[in-house]
Amino acid sequence: MRMELRVCKHCYNGDHGNPQKTAVTEDMVACAKRIREYKDLIGIDSLYISMVEEGDRGGAEALTVYVANIEDNQIQMNDTQLVMEDGDGNTLVYPEPDDILEVLTRNIDQISEQTRQDVTVELSPDSAEILS
Repeated sequence: MRMELRVCKHCYNGDHGNPQKTAVTEDMVACAKRIREYKDLIGIDSLYISMVEEGDRGGAEALTVYVANIEDNQIQMNDTQLVMEDGDGNTLVYPEPDDILEVLTRNIDQISEQTRQDVTVELSPDSAEILS
C-alpha cells in the first residue's frame, strides 16, 4: 500500500490566520510522520507528505489522483487530501480533514498493537474534538 498526505503549506505554517485549521493540519502531518516511521509494521510501502501551495497542480509526489469541486462556477482543487493505493491499484481518496484524521489515527492504533514502543501522537484539542 502507498499513501500520500497532501496539505496546504499555508495552513500548516499558520499563514491563513485560522489557528484551528493550523492545529488540525499540524496533527495530520505529525500522524503521517509517525506512520511513515513505523510503516513496515502495518504493510505500508511508502508514505509521502506533500505541502501544496496555490498554483500547484494538486501537489502530487507519488499518487496522481486529484480531488476537485466547483465553487462560484470555477474548478477548485482540494489542497488537503489523503490518497491511498493498494497493491491491486485500487485508489481511495479522503478529501475531508475529519476523515483524514480518522484514517491516520487508526493506522497509529494498528502500529501500537504491533510494537511495545509508545507511538502515540499528542493531538491538539481541535483534532481531539473532531475524533470524539
